[in-house]
This record gives sequence, C-alpha cells and structure tokens, in this order.
Amino acid sequence: MQLDNAPLPSIGILGGTGALGGGLAYRWAAAGLPVTIGSRNEERAAEAAARISSGIPTAHSLTGTGLIECAANADVVVVAVPWDAHRETLEQIRDAARGKVVIDVVNPLAFDKGGAYAPPVEEGSAAQQAQAVLPDSHVVAAFHHVSSVLLSDLTAETVDTDVMVLGDDAESTRKVQELVRLIPGMRGIYAGKLRTAGAVEGLTANLIAVNRRYKTHAGVGLTNVEAVAHAKA
Repeated sequence: MQLDNAPLPSIGILGGTGALGGGLAYRWAAAGLPVTIGSRNEERAAEAAARISSGIPTAHSLTGTGLIECAANADVVVVAVPWDAHRETLEQIRDAARGKVVIDVVNPLAFDKGGAYAPPVEEGSAAQQAQAVLPDSHVVAAFHHVSSVLLSDLTAETVDTDVMVLGDDAESTRKVQELVRLIPGMRGIYAGKLRTAGAVEGLTANLIAVNRRYKTHAGVGLTNVEAVAHAKA
C-alpha cells in the first residue's frame, strides 16, 4: 500500500490515549501505517498502544512513547490533546516537528448550562495557534467533526463522513486528504486556508447539540463535490 505513489508515512499521535486520538490510531494502524501514540505519561501511551493493537491482527506497527520522542520519530504529527493542554504541548514539540506536516484536530470548546460553545481564541483558532507556535511546520486542520465512538468501534467497517481539510500549503493538504481516505468511508475535502479554521472548529459545538438531542453520532456530509474532491485530492 502506498500514499500518493510514495511509501506510507509514519504517524505520531500526541494525545493518542484520548478518544479521538486513539480512534485515529486504530484506523490508521488497521490500514497498515506505522503509528506511535505519544503522551506525557509514557506508561499510559504504551498501555493504550497495546490495547488498540489487540484489536488489529493486521496492524503494521503501533507503539507508545513520550510526546517529544513521538513527534521526533514521526513523518506526520497529529495533535489530539485537550484544548487546555494545546499550547503547552505545541511548545514542547516545536523542534521535533520542524519541517513536518502537523495535523491539528483540536476543537476549542467550553461548556455551561446552555451546553457546548466555542470560546474566543486569541489567534483565531486552534489551528492558527498551532501555526503561530510551530512556524517551521506545515499545520493542517482536519478531523474536527469525526465521531470518536465510530472510529473506535471494532464492528464498524466504515466511518461514513466527510472531513474538511484546511491549510496554507497545497502539498500538505493533499497529503492529509490521502490520509483521510485510508480510513474506509471517509473523504478528505479541501475547505480553505487556516484563517477560516475557526468556523470549522466552532461547528463542533453544534454537532454536540445535534448528538445530544437525537442520541446519535452525527458527522458532516458535503454534497455535489464527488467528482471535484476525487480529481483535486
């Protein structure tokens, strides 16, 4: 299996012990990619990797380690940490992630009696904050509306949802689109520059409201882009 006529990249998931990061680790490892889970607690990372691997007979490589080592040894770095740990984590991996594609999947969210909402972010969005902290990396925003429950469901053969991919570097966004499509059922669709990421991240609060009202795991589907999405990936 290859990615855009090149060998499959190794993936380092910072926050892979969490629900979304763990779900992505499961799906990419099942697709044959070498995946490393990174955590501030190396023991937790190793335990998570072992647990996920146990459900993937065909997993190529799935290991756990610390944050910096995870970022340093990966071709592509995924940031899937809680919002309150976002900046601190990015600062720790700045040198390790230099020159690499960094996929930011973080949604800044806050909660009150009215439910979930998107709080203001000084830089405009989590993705823009990531690019500001990692000026020598190629930050791409993606996977904001993907159900971690469906990703981690070993009985779900496909995850039928569209993933909006945003970034300022065309080659990096194309690479992320291809990584999206390695997960059966998903389409990676280019959706703009990083400066528009705030709107995409904020939509997650609306999906949470949908899921709570209708007791489901809703995602996003974009219409009338089938041919275009496949032609320009």
